[in-house]
Amino acid sequence: MIVSEEPIARAACRPIRSIFVSDVHLGCMHSRADEFLEFLNSHEPESLYLVGDLIDGWKLRKKWRWPESYNAILERVEALSAQGTEVFYTPGNHDQFLRDFGKRFGFVTLSDEFVHITADGRRFLIIHGDQFDNFETGAQWLSVLGSFAYDLLLTANSLFNRLWKREGQAKFALSSAVKSQVKHLMRFISDFEQKLATHARKRLCEGIICGHIHAPNILEIDGIDYCNTGDWVEHCSALIEYSDGEMEIVFFDQDLAPTQKTTLPAQTAVKNNAQQNYEKTEMPSLINRFLKRCHPLRLIRR
Repeated sequence: MIVSEEPIARAACRPIRSIFVSDVHLGCMHSRADEFLEFLNSHEPESLYLVGDLIDGWKLRKKWRWPESYNAILERVEALSAQGTEVFYTPGNHDQFLRDFGKRFGFVTLSDEFVHITADGRRFLIIHGDQFDNFETGAQWLSVLGSFAYDLLLTANSLFNRLWKREGQAKFALSSAVKSQVKHLMRFISDFEQKLATHARKRLCEGIICGHIHAPNILEIDGIDYCNTGDWVEHCSALIEYSDGEMEIVFFDQDLAPTQKTTLPAQTAVKNNAQQNYEKTEMPSLINRFLKRCHPLRLIRR
């Protein structure tokens, strides 16, 4: 495991080609929107992938919560697009309403899946991952219940750290501790990772980049590089690709000590000439309807 002491600062010193983020959950009271906005303001990548659950439609349906910082995030994404950054969005289970908007949503390209070709020629499948969650596909009420329990854990965790965290001591991640101790949750995560690796292989990709389970990690599964971007609720993490193809998970919150592998080295040799081209191939979308170009900020209630 390689954990940089100051990953955000170190990342800023190297040319960044692509950024992958997921599970910001705008609309949730625990969303770290201010930190996410600061992170976006610090970088100008060639490509930005929003890997699902940027917006928490589940929470917004229950109680509308849309502070000005949320608009600032959308405006920053639009500004990046205007400056030349390609913006891709694969919706998740909390913002699945976006799957009805076709392939274009203003300045954003939408699809359930994308294939990203790294600078060193590797093919990575980009997908949120909720399609491989048995609770989501078979018993969504359990997923909703789990989301409610997760919110309770985050509230308890916030109170715990506020009352008992000592100066200079790393924050305690309660939900991560629960995941590591509860065996059936570990089996669920392991099964989720295995399914996604198998799916990537079927799509003829060497790796997969996903979100959904709020567990930032990089690991190899049967020859497939599995990368989970984490979240901006608990971990404040993102996956970045440098100009040489190396990938790294960076953590904005330096007080939260990462416990997973965080780097994926670049390939020294490109597998074939066709992959040397700097391009992104979009997987066929499950939705064929197109919308005319529109401004997404106008569709968000202020």
